[in-house]
Formats: sequence, C-alpha cells, structure tokens
Amino acid sequence: MRPLILLVALAFMVISAGVARADSVGFRRLSLVEMPERPLEAAVWYPTSASGPETLIGDNAALVGESVIVDAAPAAGRHRLVVLSHGFGGNLGNQAWLAVTLARHGYVVAAVNHPGTTSRNLRPDTGARLWERPRDLSRLIDRITRDPAFGADADKVGVIGHSLGGWTAMALAGAHFDPVRFAADCEVHAQLAACEIFGRLDAGSTAEARALLAGDLADRRVGAAVALDLGLARGFTPESLAALKVPVLVMSAGEGDAQVPAALESRYLAAHLPFGLGRYIALEGATHFTFLPLCKPGAVALLEAEKQGDGPVCQNGTAAEGRAALHAQVADAVLHFLDTELVAP
Repeated sequence: MRPLILLVALAFMVISAGVARADSVGFRRLSLVEMPERPLEAAVWYPTSASGPETLIGDNAALVGESVIVDAAPAAGRHRLVVLSHGFGGNLGNQAWLAVTLARHGYVVAAVNHPGTTSRNLRPDTGARLWERPRDLSRLIDRITRDPAFGADADKVGVIGHSLGGWTAMALAGAHFDPVRFAADCEVHAQLAACEIFGRLDAGSTAEARALLAGDLADRRVGAAVALDLGLARGFTPESLAALKVPVLVMSAGEGDAQVPAALESRYLAAHLPFGLGRYIALEGATHFTFLPLCKPGAVALLEAEKQGDGPVCQNGTAAEGRAALHAQVADAVLHFLDTELVAP
C-alpha cells in the first residue's frame, strides 16, 4: 500500500529557527582541496551581527544578485546547517535567494559546485560520476561543522536540491538508486529530461559505475531533505523510499511539463515516502526554472542571443504574481518545514 502523502498549504506562518533574525548575511567562499582529484568550490551564507558595506554576489546582465557582507564574522551561538545541491548545468549560486532567506532566519547555508555538471564545467567524463555528488555534500558538511567560526551543528543537517540536485539530496537522505531500473524506465519515458541527461553523460555505462550508483550514498547526519522539482526520481527503488527515516518535503513546479512532469518525478517520489514523513507541494504557476534566481528585464532575449535555447531559464510560468512571489512561497514552505524538523540547538 502506498503511504498517504500530507498535502501542505502554502499560506502559513514561518516559525523562527530558535535564533534571532539576522539583519545582515555574511558570505564566504571556500575551497575543498583535501581530495586533489576532485577539488570543490564552495560558498557559505550565514547570519552575522556585523555591519559594513554590502556586495552583490551573483549579479549579472541577466540575473539578480543577493546583497551580502563578504567575510563578515558569523553571529555567535549554535546554528543549524543546510547544504544545497544545484541542478545539471547549474552552479552553487542557483539558490542563493533561498540561502540568504535561511541565513536571515539563523541557518548556516553552504553550497558546492559539483564538478562535471556545472555551468562552467560540463565534462561528461567527470559528470557521469553521479555518485560523487552526494559525497561532495558530505565533504562540505565535514568542512563547515569542523570550523568553529560558523557554530554549525553536525547533527540533523538539512539538505536541499533542485532538479539533479534534488536527486542528490534524496541519495544523501538514504534513497537507493537502481541504474538498471532507471534505464529500463527511460525506454518507456524517453522524453524525460532526466533520461536525456543520463544518456548524455553515459552514466551507468559500466558494471563498476552501476554498482557505485546503486551503493549506499546516505549521510546519517541528515535530518531533513527538500527536493525542488527533482529529476531521476523513478530510478529510486520504492523499497528504499519506503524505508527512509528522514522527513522529506517534495515541491514540484505545478504539474510540470513534458520533460519534467510532476506525475513521473516529484509525485512518484512523494507517493513512495513513508506515512507521516512525506510532504508534497505543487507550486502552481511555476516552471522548472522558477527555482533559479530572479531575472532582469530583457533577460530572455539576452540569454537566447548568447546561447539559443537558454531563454526558458528566465521565462515565467502562468503565475500572475511572478517569480519573486513564488520564491517567497517556496521560502515560507522550506522554513516552516526545516524549523519543524530540525529542532533548534
């Protein structure tokens, strides 16, 4: 029997994480070089009591950046940690808008560029090693929690991922991926973007790769997971999803589209989660790219001029209120979920 999924309304009050709301957000770049064969670029957003000049990070001709105080001293006290995973072709700044909101509410938030699948490092030979993505986040958790300056707790860490990052978040939470099952499903649902990406990367093409993809990629420190319009969901085995011990918030871009349909991705995931641990929200009027930063006027034309086919990144869905209002709804839902599931230290 499939478990009942709790449908969560978007109109609720946000509960504080047990830490006073910060007026400013600090920002710091990090390099993780303890594995020379896979160096990682990372960034951290965190609450700060410092004052000083703010810098726009991630701002360019098409996308709206976020104001932070670079290298400010983190606020005193203990803080819950949340790690972010970007989608295929994305980067660590894709959910900076959400990271800033979480940091203002007392969370330390860290993100990493996953080698081989980022906007500036699309290398199929490296990107095919999808099992490294959850491990990247485990390394990031190690780095942040071992640095006393951030005051981040190592227990009950939150993980949030968009698209392929949603797959990464679920693997880190304990879901098991079956590449053989996924390949067979793609024979039936070849239109899925996840199938196209999996094929482009030639992921799971060897017995060794399939074994590594099917292995246990969980990090037992994870206490809550959020999947934002994830892909590759149908590769997770129903048995492993039903056995999860971690509460999960699943958000889809409404019913999605032909390439990322909610019925075959987010709703599949939600339908197999344990009773009482799964929460599902369909963000009506959204698109798959709603979860990326705000776009500036003229961004669609600019992106198309730079690379044909990139315009949809800045195209809004049917929601009359626009991307900013949808971001506010997502942030409210995520904060409510994390505040509930990650009890303040």
